[in-house]
Amino acid sequence: MKDLQLTFHLNGREVSVQIPPHLQLVDLIRDVLNLKGTKIGCREGECGVCTVLVNGVPVNSCIFPAMKAAGQSVTTIEGVSAGDGPLDPIQQAFIEEGAIQCGFCTPAMALTAKALLDENPDPDESQIRQSLSGVLCRCTGYSKIVRAVQKASLSRRSSG
Repeated sequence: MKDLQLTFHLNGREVSVQIPPHLQLVDLIRDVLNLKGTKIGCREGECGVCTVLVNGVPVNSCIFPAMKAAGQSVTTIEGVSAGDGPLDPIQQAFIEEGAIQCGFCTPAMALTAKALLDENPDPDESQIRQSLSGVLCRCTGYSKIVRAVQKASLSRRSSG
């Protein structure tokens, strides 16, 4: 099949690329655009480690056709904070609470937390756990991750 033109916004910048029509978003991000923060796990949409935000909503990029991103806004972990600026409160809280652990799920957890806090600036623990339930942590570090999201929520509200 012939390659197709795809134009969308990635981390706040317009991107235009030629891609095969069957390419998944995770492969576009990692292999074509060379952003390695988005991880690949199951390739079946079950583990959530490939989560990115499309128009602010978490999606499993391993089962999301790249062409579906046309005209959309996609955010990867690389787009959460300004490259050489301060860390986003979510990133800072993950560090401070030891929520990073092996790091494999961290980008997806941070992006999922960002989507939650953008929609609900003051979630309770149950809402945080429910929101994060789509991303599996192989280190079973959910307590530290939940604490990090709570801390980020507080930090965002006090600075906002």
